[in-house]
Amino acid sequence: MALIKVKTPLVEMDGDEMARIIWHFIREKLIIPHLELDIRYYDLGIKHRDDTDDRVTVESANAIKELGVGVKCATITPNAARVREYGLKQQWKSPNGTIRSILDGTVFRKPIIMKNIPPAVRSWKKPIIIGRHAYGDIYKNVELVVEGPGIAEIVFTPEGGGEKKVVRIHDFRGKGVIMGMHNTEKSVRSFARACINYALSEKVDLWFGTKDTISKQYHGFFRDVFAEEAEKSGDAFTAAGIRYRYLLIDDAVAQVVKSDGGMLWACMNYDGDVMSDMVATGFGSLGLMTSVLVSPDGKYEFEAAHGTVVRHYYEHLKGNATSTNSVASIFAWTGALAKRGELDNTPDVVRFARVLEQVVTETVESGTMTKDLMLIAEPRVSKYACTEEFIDAVAERLKKRLG
Repeated sequence: MALIKVKTPLVEMDGDEMARIIWHFIREKLIIPHLELDIRYYDLGIKHRDDTDDRVTVESANAIKELGVGVKCATITPNAARVREYGLKQQWKSPNGTIRSILDGTVFRKPIIMKNIPPAVRSWKKPIIIGRHAYGDIYKNVELVVEGPGIAEIVFTPEGGGEKKVVRIHDFRGKGVIMGMHNTEKSVRSFARACINYALSEKVDLWFGTKDTISKQYHGFFRDVFAEEAEKSGDAFTAAGIRYRYLLIDDAVAQVVKSDGGMLWACMNYDGDVMSDMVATGFGSLGLMTSVLVSPDGKYEFEAAHGTVVRHYYEHLKGNATSTNSVASIFAWTGALAKRGELDNTPDVVRFARVLEQVVTETVESGTMTKDLMLIAEPRVSKYACTEEFIDAVAERLKKRLG
């Protein structure tokens, strides 16, 4: 069978632990046998990041800026225990955070729907997409432990002179803790535009919620920028048959749970971090959640929403069989390939990606699935597939479909 040619190179970012194991299975069994593909490879495994003082992460992000599309395996963000475990030089920053910062991107997470994996929330029928602002707030915070009595203040000194602004935070009478956060208009406006463009492309309503009744200036700033950008796109919303809604974040949570889904829920950074996991769990598993970082100038980085599956990795190292869900990692590859095909105007590449997605869905719906899905499937299945066994089942179906 002739290979399908991918015109432009694809940026591939390798990862860590069990995610890295399934990543290589996917590439060698589902991708390489069917595509003539030039891969720009970057090893973001924790040891190589440590060896390069994390330069490799920056290089991979710049490659995405150059080529337009990347696909990323899950990676370790090391804490103190991981530094000791891997003998690292330091606690390196999150690769995802570095890449988001360089691309100025917004993260969109969308559940993968399987007929035999019913949502935990009975009313949910359609995917709920989470749009997470990927800059600032608590993820760029500064913190200080207060050891005794004193005054904590926010101080802003204008560049080039002008009146210094001072706001008192608290008059401490004993020990405590302080945290300072920030965001920028450029980033917030970019976030709003990315969410509007994504909602228009998917033809789904756009919801946005903050706690502006409490945070009248910080959260109110987000609310006002979103309102301005949504108003500019009013005609486009009408033409697409969708609408923009602003809600208080607690009202948004309540209404999302009662809804049947089918919207893009734009969230501030921390809210998006939490709510994306809640939505993923509600739809079945983080192993059934896609994630794509979209920059304002149309660069894309696709990955699975889950982490490195460390518990399975330790079992793998002992020589024990594992049953690790590879669906989201496969969909990271298909998402990247479909977008590459769209940008290159190569419909055969897009078609291949969509066929692979269909084959994965059919495999699960036929009763072949990993242990995490077996436990929640309806109707119940009597046995689960091991890690490589599931990928082999997908590979066999894919070969028959393409043949």
